[in-house]
Amino acid sequence: MSEFRYNPEIKVGDTVEVFIENQEDKKGQLILSHRKARAARSWDRINEALEKDEIIKGYIKCRTKGGMIVDVFGIEAFLPGSQIDVKPIRDYDIFVGKTMEFKVVKINQEFKNVVVSHKALIEAELEQQKREIIAKLEKGQVLEGSVKNITSYGVFIDLGGVDGLIHITDLSWGRVSHPEEVVQLDQKLNVVILDFDDEKKRIALGLKQLQPHPWDALDSELKVGDKVKGRVVVMADYGAFVEIAPGVEGLIHVSEMSWSQHLRSAQDFLKVGDEIEAVILTLDREDRKMSLGLKQLKNDPWENIETKYPVGSKHTAKVRNFTNFGVFVEIEEGVDGLIHISDLSWTKKVKHPSEFTQIGADIEVQVLEIDKDNRRLSLGHKQLEENPWDVFETVFTVGSIHEGTIIEMVEKGAVIALPYGVEGFATPKHLVKEDGSKAQTDEKLNFKVIEFNKDSKRIILSHSRIFEDEQKGERAEASKKQAASRRTGNRRAEETPALASTLEKTTLGDLEALAELKQKFSAK
Repeated sequence: MSEFRYNPEIKVGDTVEVFIENQEDKKGQLILSHRKARAARSWDRINEALEKDEIIKGYIKCRTKGGMIVDVFGIEAFLPGSQIDVKPIRDYDIFVGKTMEFKVVKINQEFKNVVVSHKALIEAELEQQKREIIAKLEKGQVLEGSVKNITSYGVFIDLGGVDGLIHITDLSWGRVSHPEEVVQLDQKLNVVILDFDDEKKRIALGLKQLQPHPWDALDSELKVGDKVKGRVVVMADYGAFVEIAPGVEGLIHVSEMSWSQHLRSAQDFLKVGDEIEAVILTLDREDRKMSLGLKQLKNDPWENIETKYPVGSKHTAKVRNFTNFGVFVEIEEGVDGLIHISDLSWTKKVKHPSEFTQIGADIEVQVLEIDKDNRRLSLGHKQLEENPWDVFETVFTVGSIHEGTIIEMVEKGAVIALPYGVEGFATPKHLVKEDGSKAQTDEKLNFKVIEFNKDSKRIILSHSRIFEDEQKGERAEASKKQAASRRTGNRRAEETPALASTLEKTTLGDLEALAELKQKFSAK
């Protein structure tokens, strides 16, 4: 009986071909084989069926990769999965063990391979049905169909031999992430024809068009300023789309999410799926557009800025951004301020704010000025401390000498670290040492203050001036001694004639006195 599985309709009286395997077995019976008889004639029958486009029967034995194995005339033929039916097959196992009609579509004589098709049998009939359906198609026509296939971009609908596509955007008035959220395979539904090409081979269908537009059913009492609740359905850098009713969406621009003015992305505030409350900012029922706001649910922090952050008040802010000229900080959401680079430190010369602080860090500030129109505060950090330059003025007096370390060499000179965290500057000619060599980076030397300017916070130094001044002093002292010596010599020169005269007079007098004395002694 297993040899007749391909033909379950066989009955008594039917004529079949048999192959004599044995004229007599042990029991004296004639042993026959129908399968071998079919196999002996199989290739003749297969070729004849292909040549005459004949419909034949076959038994589906099992599944294989990409299709099924079919017993046809006693040989194994291949039935591709795409040739089982005109619609995609999702469960191949239901066909195993069935006898079906086929057409031979391909024979490889060299490798003895046969390919059969069941789909080919019904295509001719479907083609006739398709022509009849296409001839009656009109835009706006409503037809019943069944879901044939679901893809990420839409749904294919079988209209009875003709396929049409419902694009994902035409499935529902609301946002649809995947068509499976709306329909399922083999589901029957009514669709409307939206468009088709001239040959009516591509048919665009719609499902949502059979339902009233949600905007038409929107509460007529809803107005600008009202609060609404909704769900975030789409995120973009510039904003978020919020669905307040199926098919009714409003856009919250990123600028309406926070009172803060510094640039941020909408993803910093919301994510898809968030249930939120917002305020209606604009409502256009004709164009079916609505804009919403989040920040309007909070008070504008700039309304009472003078009271909350008066000039001179001290606060803790968070660093948000750097520029070459300063640091942008946020005291609270919506209240931003700028610390100019010159207001970061009394003593340190800051070339870029990143040398002083980092983004995201907290920094203590003092309000210096309020610009309410532009919603910006001028802030300072160094103002939290007393100006040390008032003290420096008494320490780094012109002519005073201090030990310093060269921390940086630049084109116009060197930056020198002085005591108390202050920095000075020396030009190249003031960096020459006594032996004629030039001072280098990290070298520690004594420097003389040759200029001090408190207003511009500038101290000009010189190392060379120290020994130059000493040499000048020594030269001056030598010159002074020489001058004194010359003056002494001149006085002596002037006193010599008088002394000679005195000596001369004294000598002559003495001689006269001696003569007189001599005469007295002679007279006695």
